[in-house]
Amino acid sequence: MPHAGRRVAAVLEYDGTGFAGWQAQAHSASIQDAVQQALGFVAGHPVEAICAGRTDSGVHALGQVVHFDTDVLRAPRAWVLGANTRLPASIALQWAGEVDARFHARHSALRRRYRYCILNRSARSALQVARAAWIHRSIDAPAMHAGAQALLGEHDFSAFRSIECQSKTPKRRIDALQVQRDGDYVWIDITANAYLHHMVRNIVGTLLKVQGASDPAAAMHAILASRDRRLAGATAPAGGLYLWQVDYAPHYGIPLPGDGLLLRPHA
Repeated sequence: MPHAGRRVAAVLEYDGTGFAGWQAQAHSASIQDAVQQALGFVAGHPVEAICAGRTDSGVHALGQVVHFDTDVLRAPRAWVLGANTRLPASIALQWAGEVDARFHARHSALRRRYRYCILNRSARSALQVARAAWIHRSIDAPAMHAGAQALLGEHDFSAFRSIECQSKTPKRRIDALQVQRDGDYVWIDITANAYLHHMVRNIVGTLLKVQGASDPAAAMHAILASRDRRLAGATAPAGGLYLWQVDYAPHYGIPLPGDGLLLRPHA
């Protein structure tokens, strides 16, 4: 695009319910379309917003990061407040600022953290219907956590990639994977350098599958080593998944989001 005098980054949160994911699509409402239209209104020209992670349909974000190029000067507050007046209630910018021209929301990211939320009780929720995965059967969070540790490090994650995945390599590096219970909620936090298509949701589904094994870690390791998607668990629902935060080198000055309302597990 011709507008390339300045590079601006922004942090936004959104409820992905009702959207066909981040990526702009011709016949479906997308997060990208809504964000570009709002930022373009403030800029006075069309903008292309590049995101840190292309979330799927129904997936939410607390700390999605985007960048775009522009030839106009606006105060950070103007980008945030101006764009938010043009965005639907389910999408909101939280921060914006000019960044180094070398910054790239996707390629400059060091790590991405996702959080998966499960409501584990006998009765469904009226308020969390699209914000958490409801599972009424008993969940053994410590067993799931034990199984999760088999995935730490760099591996071939073919067993956890969807058939639609277009990545050139199935290798990824998981730096941390924690499962904990907070009352009726079970939280799965995963930090990795990058992800395959449906990787987090497939890992969650597989942890739910192996929790009843005599040795969940050994069961998880066997599935990982098989590289066979058919041996892993079902893909967990999209509504429980959140792009939580994206880490960059400190000199870029991209802030990390705080924990969201109703989404903070107690350590």
